[in-house]
Amino acid sequence: MTRTRGVLCPVERRGLLKGAAAVAAAPLLGACSQGASDGVGADGKVTVELWHGQVDIAKDAIQTLVTEFNRTHPRIRVDAGGGGVVSDAMLQKVTAALAAGSYPDIAYIFGSDLASIARSPRVVDLTDAMRGGPTAWNSFWAPVREAVTVNGKVRAAPALLDSLAVVYNRKLFRQAGVPFPEAGWTWDEFTDTARKLTDSGRGVFGTGWPGTGDEDTVWRLWPMIWDLGGDVVAADGRSIGFAGQGVRALDTLRRLVEDKSVYVDPKPGGEQMYQVFLGGRMAMVATGPWQLPDILDAEVDYDVVPLPSYSGRPVTISGPDTWTVFDNGSARSRAAVEFVQWMMRPEQDARWDIRAGSLPLGSATERQPQWRKHSQQTTGLRVFTDALDSARVRPVHAAYPQISQALGEAIVSVLLGRDSPTDALRRCADKADAALLIPR
Repeated sequence: MTRTRGVLCPVERRGLLKGAAAVAAAPLLGACSQGASDGVGADGKVTVELWHGQVDIAKDAIQTLVTEFNRTHPRIRVDAGGGGVVSDAMLQKVTAALAAGSYPDIAYIFGSDLASIARSPRVVDLTDAMRGGPTAWNSFWAPVREAVTVNGKVRAAPALLDSLAVVYNRKLFRQAGVPFPEAGWTWDEFTDTARKLTDSGRGVFGTGWPGTGDEDTVWRLWPMIWDLGGDVVAADGRSIGFAGQGVRALDTLRRLVEDKSVYVDPKPGGEQMYQVFLGGRMAMVATGPWQLPDILDAEVDYDVVPLPSYSGRPVTISGPDTWTVFDNGSARSRAAVEFVQWMMRPEQDARWDIRAGSLPLGSATERQPQWRKHSQQTTGLRVFTDALDSARVRPVHAAYPQISQALGEAIVSVLLGRDSPTDALRRCADKADAALLIPR
């Protein structure tokens, strides 16, 4: 998933849905093949292959950390070749590698993909390594721990964390004579504010929403559904848990469409939507901390406020991503675990978060002097970090890709005025419920 500036973000999952069917076959195929050699050279050094999929700034940040690790761990050499694909395509790349029996030691896997990929017997169980590792397990935020846990076992190490909040253009608010939004505002206030700030004559939109139906389109709706009491999957596990709540959330989008106050981005990744905001022609955008470097570079007079709610209770979504470790023999597995544990240490995590435009994985990183300085110097960053207290994550469920695809189609149909919220959600439920009934 590509952020602007090349920083990779857990929300723009263009490759997620395309790879969902293929990954289901991976465990059986992968189980029939043995991985590469144990990786111990004649000099006793173990080589670990890392597929990270990062580009530009994040790639440089990873390489800097890998270089330091290799320098300070002379018995291990991490090869950060990257895997030859960006993170959007990592699911398909790893799936094919598992099928061929030649796979990396570590791969950057989106949190919402973990349940599918963890079905492979080649994925190393990290429960003991994470819960008994050098960084206290309980020091990580709850969304981090939940995102790497499948059926009670820790199946990956946390790699990156974010949350959603609303960034707004102060200049446009002042020009329109509209008060700045404040914490505790409602979705009715949001839609009303978007309408007041829309100026078709000047090409100014109140807000924007990705309109491709991918995960970037979908994940922004989950906080609305959770706030209304819904869930991704019902308690019985056989149907969606947002049949009614989804209609009301989609009706909020319908109001934005009818007011002509929402810019619907037709391109994957939300790139056009962000360009409209950076160009001073969008008043508000729901986004994550990864976007702040671009906003600062564009010299937008901005601030950040928590997401609106229906209930008055704060709620947002976090999209943690993972370092997933694969079994290529005991020596390589141990070395891979040592590397990801090192990456999770507060000192390294703070450096990675600052460069990658993400949030600290836990309270220990948040207390690091370099992070505290960075947070104090970056307008609004604290809002994203504080939002982690009310953040939820999508369930680590093998059927999630199909549920997301169905909901993405429903959202787009409402954004484009093709369907009513009720009709769109009915079709979503039919498809998603069918996916939940497939044995896994």
